[in-house]
Amino acid sequence: MGEARAVDAGAGGGAGAGGGVPRAVVVGAGPSGFYAAAALLDAGFAVDLLDRLPTPFGLVRAGVAPDHPKIKAVTRVYEKIARRERMRFFGGVQVGVSVGVEDLAARWDAVVWAVGAPLPSPLGIAGEQLAGCHPASDFVGWYNGHPDHAARSFGLDVERAVVLGNGNVALDVARMLLRDPAELALTDMADHALSALAAARVREVVVIGRRGPLQAAFTDGELVELGRIAGLGVSFDDDALTLDPLSAAALAAEPEGSPARRKLEALGALAAASPSEAVAVESPGAAEPPSAVEPPAVAAAPAAGRIGERRLVFRFLRSPLELIERAGRVSGVRLAVNRLAARDGRLVAEPTGAEEMLDCGLVVTAVGHQAAPLPGLPLAGGTIANAGGRVAGRAREYVVGWAKRGPSGVIGTNKGDAQETVARIVEDRDAGLLASSSDQEPWLRERVPELVEWVGWEAIDAHERALGEPAGRPRAKLVDLAAMAAVVAPPPRG
Repeated sequence: MGEARAVDAGAGGGAGAGGGVPRAVVVGAGPSGFYAAAALLDAGFAVDLLDRLPTPFGLVRAGVAPDHPKIKAVTRVYEKIARRERMRFFGGVQVGVSVGVEDLAARWDAVVWAVGAPLPSPLGIAGEQLAGCHPASDFVGWYNGHPDHAARSFGLDVERAVVLGNGNVALDVARMLLRDPAELALTDMADHALSALAAARVREVVVIGRRGPLQAAFTDGELVELGRIAGLGVSFDDDALTLDPLSAAALAAEPEGSPARRKLEALGALAAASPSEAVAVESPGAAEPPSAVEPPAVAAAPAAGRIGERRLVFRFLRSPLELIERAGRVSGVRLAVNRLAARDGRLVAEPTGAEEMLDCGLVVTAVGHQAAPLPGLPLAGGTIANAGGRVAGRAREYVVGWAKRGPSGVIGTNKGDAQETVARIVEDRDAGLLASSSDQEPWLRERVPELVEWVGWEAIDAHERALGEPAGRPRAKLVDLAAMAAVVAPPPRG
């Protein structure tokens, strides 16, 4: 598949304005890019899939936790897409650097932006820029071996870390900090991360959420997995799973077996019995606690506390107000104590007036992502501005995935999302709105001499698997672009 192919002009679908097989370029070889490519192929397009890295699969390779190999297995689907007729992969293409944004629409019939939401959402509080405070995307990219993050260090010689956020990414970060390094050594975690985590002093991770347990975005599956980690103690504030009246009413409306009920049941199974195991905090102020009720679904006594060598603490109804500095780095978090209030049909967090101080030496923020700016592309609310996948004000340009809808859903969500966008592309093609283009590989090679085709990725893949095999690992990742280039195009002998 890595070799240039003649396009089969008789393969299904309509034609561009010039009568030939329409050609689309998809920018970004993550899940949304592959699903968009598959839908375009089904519609009769020829597809060039570009990525700035020599390695495809986006967040499946660089975002999914190393101890989730079943999720990573979705790459087999993408491999089949990559080998289809009229489909080509070109890695090492930096759009906006080696190739201009405007070049794409000028040279392909349709442009699909599948560039994700790589920028972390800021906290917007004092101290956020202190040493020792890191976006989760940096930490996740680091332990997964993303070349942009491989050289980072995270100051893991501290006993307590705080993770701000209540989604699955927050729990991934906590799990990587607390899991037995010997277990992680059997995964595809980057070698530098394995070494650093084996030497880490972190013994407690506190996960902070601004709303209550019912509103947390993490899933029951992530919680069940925490309960299977040997030697891990999990604890809560003594009233953490006692729902406020608004949450209790919301839970009562949930059917049996709903995700919300499963999540609360999983939290109950993890809950520590002893209040003395709650994390120590200082309370500069005081306020009357909100009234609370215990709904039947979570009224049962929590499972006995499991106190191990390492500890995970959940703290709900807390918002960060400030990161505290000592000797040039973060030393604590000042927290607002919240209560829930109904507003516009949603339960939102509002401060009670009480505050707490929590000492820590590391803060990881997992509070969302947003699209990165590209020259000429309109941004709105952290995404590329669009209507049903059509980029606002840009003819023949489209968007899929997180760049289209924001960081929501699971990997499979991107399939339907991509199909919606491709339906708009097909409408425009059938209306004669797409331009006609020729094969752009010669031009692309001129602009990017180090272009990596699918066969080049296959060489990297085989090399990584061979490196990992002696240790019983699925692969040992290359994290340096020069090392990848050497595998793709080894130096001549003699």
